[in-house]
Amino acid sequence: MVARLVIAAPSSGAGKTTVATGLMAALVKAGLSVSPHKAGPDYIDPGYHALATGRPGRNLDPFLTGEDLVAPLFLHGAADADIAVVEGVMGLFDGLPDGYASTAHVARLIDAPVVLVVDATGQGQSVAALVHGFAGFDTRVRIGGVILNRVGSDRHEEVCRAALDHSGVPVLGVIRRTPGIETPSRHLGLIPVAERRREAVEAVERLGDLVTEGCDLHALVRLAHTAPELPADPWSPGESSTPSTTVAVAGGPAFTFGYAEQAELLRAAGAEVVPFDPLRDERLPEGAGGLILPGGFPEMHVHELAANDRLKGEIAAFGGPILAECGGLLYLARELDGHPMVGRIDAEAEMSPKLTLGYRDAVVTRDTVIGRAGERVRGHEFHRTVTELPGERVYRWRGGADGYAAGRILASYLHLHWAGTPEAATRFVKECR
Repeated sequence: MVARLVIAAPSSGAGKTTVATGLMAALVKAGLSVSPHKAGPDYIDPGYHALATGRPGRNLDPFLTGEDLVAPLFLHGAADADIAVVEGVMGLFDGLPDGYASTAHVARLIDAPVVLVVDATGQGQSVAALVHGFAGFDTRVRIGGVILNRVGSDRHEEVCRAALDHSGVPVLGVIRRTPGIETPSRHLGLIPVAERRREAVEAVERLGDLVTEGCDLHALVRLAHTAPELPADPWSPGESSTPSTTVAVAGGPAFTFGYAEQAELLRAAGAEVVPFDPLRDERLPEGAGGLILPGGFPEMHVHELAANDRLKGEIAAFGGPILAECGGLLYLARELDGHPMVGRIDAEAEMSPKLTLGYRDAVVTRDTVIGRAGERVRGHEFHRTVTELPGERVYRWRGGADGYAAGRILASYLHLHWAGTPEAATRFVKECR
């Protein structure tokens, strides 16, 4: 049995990331091995989770992988851990129609108790009404406790606790308003750990101390141990074999978006996965048979990327298969915000005030290095850039289309979770060979 908790909230901005990351750090400091998870298609929060726990942050997303894989993927990530902490997304019941892919949906699929983080700012007895409503809204979701966040004073705490005394939901923590307890952020949320590691380390340490001081860790651990056995087997990418090719994967501060399962599937398909940093490395890894350029924030590092002419030239001349997602697409374009990029795609990209965000249920229109025409894939978009791609779109969905494919290149704004399309790894490695 894996002891586990889901950290949720009535809405975005209530402090889920603060509490979840701080709880992970606090439990590790208390001597436990903690498995970190995030509901939904988030790349940045799992980086802070990994920093807090020393284990890969992993996502649980019913839309991207299908409901049946959520529990197996959870068990895979939580193997040998003492406890697992899952940070929710948006409000507890917010998701697609009927709450599909919501935090509540994930909590049901892994049969985990929920701790509700409530922002007590401007509330007194109303806190109890809010918690009562959430606890009774869907009886399939078990709210096992409340953590009051941004409590202003001793008197404020007394009023909130007294109101909750008769709610049937225990208060497991009270966190005071604490100026300066923040994680670095910008236009798409938190700044990835890889960009400001020292600040991120300090932030995680402060969050751990905050939760240790304000929360009942013993009660939270006891609640986690009330979760029952899951009737599922752990997901497996397959047994890694002797590598027959090398896949170079861009990383570093500019390319931080990726799911841990992708590298595991590539290794199982027979690839050695070698990271490189386009901000610093002037050469591709030796013997690279394929290239993956994941998402991230190349727009924040455009000057350094533009200045690395030697690496850009190698990628421009690279003959193996190339897969580029979002930030990788921008890097392959001719220009990004007026700065010269690799130039493998005849397109200009630029920042936009509009945020493009959402799930996509797409049909593949032509064969690519990871897909076949007519197949359906599920992905998500998350960007503030725009670009006009040449040629026919590779992915089409109701009301939209995206993606560029030519020769052995596939570039798109669409992010895929390869556990939901495991044949992608096999196909890409075959192309590399």
